[in-house]
Amino acid sequence: MGQAVGGAGVPWARVKGVVVAGNDRLRLGVIGVGVMGSNHARVLSDMAGVELVGVADPDAKQRAFVADTVGCAAVADAGALLRGGVDAAIIAAPTHLHHDIALQCIKAGVHVLVEKPIASTIEESRAIVAAARRAGVTLMVGHVERFNPAVQSIKRAIKDQDILSIAITRVGPFPPRMSNVGVVIDLGVHDIDLIRWFTESEIVDIQPQMSSAVAEREDIALLQFRTASGVLAHINTNWLTPFKARNIHVATRDKYLIADLLTLQVTECFGFQSDGSYSMRHLSVGYAEPLRSELVAFVDAVKSGERPAVTGEEAVASLEIAIRCLDARATAAVVTRKGPRRVAG
Repeated sequence: MGQAVGGAGVPWARVKGVVVAGNDRLRLGVIGVGVMGSNHARVLSDMAGVELVGVADPDAKQRAFVADTVGCAAVADAGALLRGGVDAAIIAAPTHLHHDIALQCIKAGVHVLVEKPIASTIEESRAIVAAARRAGVTLMVGHVERFNPAVQSIKRAIKDQDILSIAITRVGPFPPRMSNVGVVIDLGVHDIDLIRWFTESEIVDIQPQMSSAVAEREDIALLQFRTASGVLAHINTNWLTPFKARNIHVATRDKYLIADLLTLQVTECFGFQSDGSYSMRHLSVGYAEPLRSELVAFVDAVKSGERPAVTGEEAVASLEIAIRCLDARATAAVVTRKGPRRVAG
């Protein structure tokens, strides 16, 4: 049984991936401190049961800024962070680096939370899952939308319901930072994961339509799915809407749910009558920062050794559907429009 040194010199014992210590503080580090990684560091810096050991990023100015803000060490790369002695790491680096960094952490016996998508390819994603399983460390993937209080309210409301259809809208303006992915991977994979989570069923049929209006990659996507349980689902996502919108509609045999993920309002329609009348009520939605809830779930999974809230296998399955949508361009071609959009008025 190997040991790692915890906060204040407390030895942490690892037994089949479970961390047990004389106190309840878990030593964590964040690898990649752009927008998302900086938020991880912010939350971890004042979270109970956690010691934020340090942040790692090749950008010296950015890592110094984040480290000074949250009060921790700053290093240039994952190797230096691991040598500093961490029990778990948050990987929020660019997606194409997830595979190598995750394997490096896992080889060192460090538990990992990898931001979505888990990796760039299915092969790399499966390699991460397999390595974590062999090493006996916790692997969780950062599908943070599951922890949105409105989403969790929907999940409770549809428990034991016969779900008929799901429609999700996730749109907004063109992102200020361009990455090497389009809207399907950047935004759509959130909702592919939610569809699978809500229905507890695999997606068996896809019908994607995509367009590149102003970007090199797809910036409009209309994705239609059918699950093995017969649920019809639809995702509308784009980078062309001047405002951000996040809405979910779920129809079941007995009720209809409407949720705004930004305002945290969930409305339930029920008691349908033959004359077309029905009742409505607003469901209780408590407030909790989704990222904080996600990190609490990760820390709990590390300490207990229990199944994490979002497993590597689940993340691979959602990424696989997203990639199938992109691969389907041979039969559902991406339409590329030249020139700027016309503005009314």
